[in-house]
Amino acid sequence: MPKLTSATIAALLAVSMAMPATAQQITTFNGPCDASAAVALDATHFIVGDDEHNTLHIYRQDQPASVATLNLANFLATPADEESDIEGAAAIGSRIYWITSHGRNSKGKARPSRQRFFAIEVLPGQPPTLKPVGQAYVDLLRDMSEAKPLKPYRLGDAGRLAAEAEGGLNIEGLAATPDGALLIGLRNPLRQQRALVIPLLNPGEVIADSRARFGTPIELDLDRRGIRSIERIGASYLIVAGPSADRGSFALFRWSGQSGDPPTLVTESDLKDLRPEALFGLPGGNRAQLLSDDGGVVIGGVECKELPEADQSFRSLTIMPRE
Repeated sequence: MPKLTSATIAALLAVSMAMPATAQQITTFNGPCDASAAVALDATHFIVGDDEHNTLHIYRQDQPASVATLNLANFLATPADEESDIEGAAAIGSRIYWITSHGRNSKGKARPSRQRFFAIEVLPGQPPTLKPVGQAYVDLLRDMSEAKPLKPYRLGDAGRLAAEAEGGLNIEGLAATPDGALLIGLRNPLRQQRALVIPLLNPGEVIADSRARFGTPIELDLDRRGIRSIERIGASYLIVAGPSADRGSFALFRWSGQSGDPPTLVTESDLKDLRPEALFGLPGGNRAQLLSDDGGVVIGGVECKELPEADQSFRSLTIMPRE
């Protein structure tokens, strides 16, 4: 990725915050570099999770700094020196469901703290307040590996490999359906170079400690890419597709949500040099906001995620793709 100096980041932030909001506008927000999951709370606020910390951040669209946080370490029962690797989020009513990668680390070592499925309730306010609900579920990988509809994918075997290894398990997408189910989008594994979407039929029961039930999985041709984020916007889904390993290109696709319908490439949206890993719809239209995982952006010779927390930031792009 291109090198960005601290002065360049500051200049981008000053320009972006002074300009009116338009499609294809990049803005910068202070906070964790590795933005990986997000949801709009209302027309003004959105909430962000990242894959390096166990804290959620609430932002106003017109302010670079977060206005509230929620530390989830105790609720998730995550050791102080480990992260849960939050990767996807989806709202159903006032409840937001979150999912972690469920993958092993880069050396293939088991990381039980990365096996979490949980929810928070959003309470109205300025800013909105957050409250964990139910309990953090830790057996989703077991349920997927034993579910009859998923047997051909051998997800239990995939879960024993490094997350970004060929055939490894890595969850990064979560989206709500109109009937109250969730779609789990996998970055890895790819099956015959197609990305996998798994319907989770009973999310509310799962956070009450019932076993997960799954629908028929769906394979999507994203030009040899996995799912990095997925969101229902209007009558269809937008999908951020990216490499299943670390290297490769990103692209935006639209999909009807119907099994058998192929995704179509959204050609009018320029992702620039972003590495988008969070996607959410904005209230009041078909605009969407993409957040970039900028942990690998080099600033002053140091990767963003290695900088002091006060100096970290991530970029955002607002788009308005045609239906």
